[in-house]
Amino acid sequence: MLTLLNLLSAVALLIWGTHIVRTGILRVYGTNLRHVIGQNMSKKWLAFIAGILVTAMVQSSNATAMLVTSFVGQGLMALTPALATMLGADVGTALMARVLTLDLSWLSPLLIFLGVIFFLSRKQTRLGQMGRVSIGLGLIILALQLIVEAAAPITHAQGVKVIFASLTGDILLDALVGALFAMISYSSLAAVLLTATLAGAAVISLPVAIGLVIGANIGSGILAFMSTSMQNAAGRQVALGSLLYKLIGLLLIIPVLDPLVHWIDSLDFSPQEMVIGFHLLYNTARCLILLPSAGPMARLCAWLLPERPEVNGTAKPRHLDPTALVTPSLALANAARETLRMGDLLDNMLDASLDVLRGKQTAVTQEMRRLTDDVEALYSAIKLYLAQMPREDLGEHDSRRWAEIIELAINLKLAADLIERMLRKIQQQKTSQRRSFSEEGLEDLAGLQQQLIANLRLGLSVFLSGDRESARQLLREKRRFRAQERRLAHAHVSRLQRKIVQSLETSSLHLELIADMKRLNSLFCSSAYVVLETADTGALAVDDMADITHSP
Repeated sequence: MLTLLNLLSAVALLIWGTHIVRTGILRVYGTNLRHVIGQNMSKKWLAFIAGILVTAMVQSSNATAMLVTSFVGQGLMALTPALATMLGADVGTALMARVLTLDLSWLSPLLIFLGVIFFLSRKQTRLGQMGRVSIGLGLIILALQLIVEAAAPITHAQGVKVIFASLTGDILLDALVGALFAMISYSSLAAVLLTATLAGAAVISLPVAIGLVIGANIGSGILAFMSTSMQNAAGRQVALGSLLYKLIGLLLIIPVLDPLVHWIDSLDFSPQEMVIGFHLLYNTARCLILLPSAGPMARLCAWLLPERPEVNGTAKPRHLDPTALVTPSLALANAARETLRMGDLLDNMLDASLDVLRGKQTAVTQEMRRLTDDVEALYSAIKLYLAQMPREDLGEHDSRRWAEIIELAINLKLAADLIERMLRKIQQQKTSQRRSFSEEGLEDLAGLQQQLIANLRLGLSVFLSGDRESARQLLREKRRFRAQERRLAHAHVSRLQRKIVQSLETSSLHLELIADMKRLNSLFCSSAYVVLETADTGALAVDDMADITHSP
């Protein structure tokens, strides 16, 4: 029992080491790797090579699969180069399996020792993250040694020999068992290493070992396909194509399996080296043979998993890539882009309410409700996305940007609710009460609304650029809006003194709308204070501080 526990813990350590290397590499070079993968390569060979390089760096074909499916799901990458990249990932993981099975026992303690020093001393720097990668590589090498050591006693157990004696070289049965190995250990690499150890102990024959290796590849494809179950059809098509390629590889090798086994067995290598060498040879040959078929495979996957129409019209987030969460700067940029989409929806809401105010539209309640629901959906998605980022791991700049994004998202959500209430008030006045604004009052409200739209657009620009001069301009526009609001309120009171009937009937609503617009303007202009208060741009000037003091 203790031996089995040691084996399971070694496999878990291998998975954890791979995770540490992947996250460390993505945090340091995430932008560059995404650029390499994400560009829509016109040549399949370039995509194939990119898949090899990226997988070699992140130590996991599943990590590459997550990146590629995410890009395809967001429409940033076509399906054909994505499938070529996945074929390259299969070759990359086989190459790394060969490298990591060399005698690197001396390297593991050195990598862990240096990695801990750099990571703890300079955690938030690039050097600190490379220390994290060094720790992960050391753990991977250590885990591989522990797997071999823990599997050795198991191979001598009588029960294990009886179980594996039932595997007589039936390629389909052996592949099924190998796939189960990979799925249970959550790593095709761990399954291949276990197979090599069993072959070295003469528990299984070479034909059985080859069948287990082929099945381990299929198991990794099944895991990748299962991990995309929550993605859209475009993302799942990539995982489906990769799985189909692995199944086709099984069908292609069956006719040549016997002569291939005899040829490998005639080579002067140990059983472990034969298994690892076959893994590399099989993946390389399979992927090179199938690479020209990436186009037809893409069409087949699109036919098997077609895009389904949206059940409802609620907006879906376009930029919140979950695989970018390990790269804080990229994740924050994605959240900022999605927040700007919220701003665009608010711009549409203000335009619609302006048309209702002027009488150009009379029945936009359903449209306004849909826009409000879209803002709510994006706000919830952004909030949950940012919540997945541990703030303690963020640097000072990223932590400040995190706060800016969530603050603006909250302000835009509050603004959307306020605009919807304003519209309901206007429509209630026109439909149930049969009242309308005076001509002068209507022009005053319309002019204030137009100024509000301009301030929203300027506020979004300030949030995106962080430009100090634009922030000061936004504060000047806020003061001008406040002065205009006061002037219009006084003008309305003047119309009341002149006993204009329309002004008397709509007085309460008129003043409420002005107050609502004042609150909206404060929400839209809040990004100016964030820019001017940051340490990067310096403190607020005296007139800006005065504006904060009197800000509603």
